[in-house]
Amino acid sequence: MKRILLMGNPNVGKSVVFSRLTGADVIVSNYPGTTVEFTKGAMVLDGQRAEVIDVPGTYTLDPTIRAEQVAADMLPEGDVVIDVVDATNLERNLNLTLQLLQSGKPVVVALNMWDEAGHKGINIDVERLEGLLGVPVVPTVAISGRGISNLVSRLDEAQANTYPHEDDDRWSQVGEIVEQVQRVTQRHHTFLERLADFSLQPETGIPLAVVVGLVAFALIRFIGEGLIGYLFDPLFEKLWAPLVMRLSELLGPGGFWHELLVGKLVAGEIEFVESLGLLTTGLYVPLAMVLPYVFAFYLVLSLLEDIGYLPRLGVLVDTIMHHLGLHGLTIIPMLLGLGCNIPGALSTRILETRRQRFIAATLMAICVPCMAQIAMVVGLLGEFGAIGLVPVFGTLALLWVVLALIFKAVLPGEAPEIFIEIPPYRIPALRATGQKVWLRTRQFITDAVPYVLLGVLVVNIMYVLGIIQFLGHVLAPVITNILGLPPEAVAALLIGFLRKDVAVGMLAPLGLSLKQLIIACVVLTAYFPCAATFAVLLREFGIKDMAKAAAIMVTVALCIGGLLNLLL
Repeated sequence: MKRILLMGNPNVGKSVVFSRLTGADVIVSNYPGTTVEFTKGAMVLDGQRAEVIDVPGTYTLDPTIRAEQVAADMLPEGDVVIDVVDATNLERNLNLTLQLLQSGKPVVVALNMWDEAGHKGINIDVERLEGLLGVPVVPTVAISGRGISNLVSRLDEAQANTYPHEDDDRWSQVGEIVEQVQRVTQRHHTFLERLADFSLQPETGIPLAVVVGLVAFALIRFIGEGLIGYLFDPLFEKLWAPLVMRLSELLGPGGFWHELLVGKLVAGEIEFVESLGLLTTGLYVPLAMVLPYVFAFYLVLSLLEDIGYLPRLGVLVDTIMHHLGLHGLTIIPMLLGLGCNIPGALSTRILETRRQRFIAATLMAICVPCMAQIAMVVGLLGEFGAIGLVPVFGTLALLWVVLALIFKAVLPGEAPEIFIEIPPYRIPALRATGQKVWLRTRQFITDAVPYVLLGVLVVNIMYVLGIIQFLGHVLAPVITNILGLPPEAVAALLIGFLRKDVAVGMLAPLGLSLKQLIIACVVLTAYFPCAATFAVLLREFGIKDMAKAAAIMVTVALCIGGLLNLLL
């Protein structure tokens, strides 16, 4: 089977080209021996199935970071390379193009963002560029699909053509090519270009960032609550509850299978949050309480990514982050972590040094609750309004800043200056954005639901065997004396190792005071990552650094929980 590699600089539209070529049936994998992801799918070429691989973005085949190393290592595995080039920034992109030609691999150049180049007054002589490079050059607009069919039809023309140059002279060669094929005419700035400048200036960009944040979270709440109120709650209450009640009648209350599948009845009825059965709480929590907010978050995040706002946010906060000993792009793992800590942990690889990655991952694991947990906290404390929610999220935000300053003081090393190519603002391609949201949402479903069901199963078995009661007695000095929580809360803390959202939900039937709920929610966020995130962090940093991070998490959770117990 022919293997087609999509290669190019970051932010040139490779993912959109990939989506156009392969559709939605794709697989995301880590390259062997690394945590660097690549995506692969399939297409039909000349009546036969061909594999298409979206290689991590790189500026060079002389790697300086892991993602670039993976791109260089994957090159020999391909039969044909589609070099996706940003037509609005030809000079920067051609450096990689010449290196690909020098590799001897058959290459076709996709001159992407052809429409944006025209809008910017950039005119490229495609025929002359094709003649100079000696390989097919196809203008494309991946967002609309323009030129994709022509790109596919010319893959058979791909050929190895070693462009003559010496390494030290490559940029001179690039300059000569650009001078011969590109002409720029004067034009007025568009609204999006003015907005791009506006969003990078601190005096205007910071207020804009605040507005974007408020609008984003308002939109997430609006979409999430709408899906819950108009779709999921009616489905569970009107369709699913009668079926489970019928099962409850057949099994008879009090038996093992009733406790396992249905759980406890509250006033003779199913209470989806409190019953703790596999078919009640086990399904309701991830699907009806959490999934709507996760979907809404990923929709908003994907739109901000595709518009091009997130790199600007990283540049904007870089100065502030450096005062805390961090890199501006640390904001990206934190934002992704709000959706799910797993992609947040994986995204730390965009940071240059191991120190920065360790600090970012530890801060995220301690202080950034995922959207699933946030939804449960809001559901638990929302009735108290700001008096219940502000202490939880305010404590976590303050803890994030304090820990960053402590890490800056005790961990040697510098935070390098930010170096990132900022793409222009673009109108998102709905198809590509929709595919991204679907892939992320599907990953949440496949990751979350099994852990929720496993957590509910473990809790029920531990209750039946008396393990929860025993651990509550053993850990009472810590749970009761330091944190001020009842011994029954130990069950929630244990299940937090599997799924923190389920653990928060388990606090509901304990009759805790507002003070105890605040302490429990903060401690559950800080004391340890969920099992899936822990596995990713272990693979990312190894046993030694993960042990350090775990020790920090447990220590911080006990200290902050004890402090809140004294202050509140």
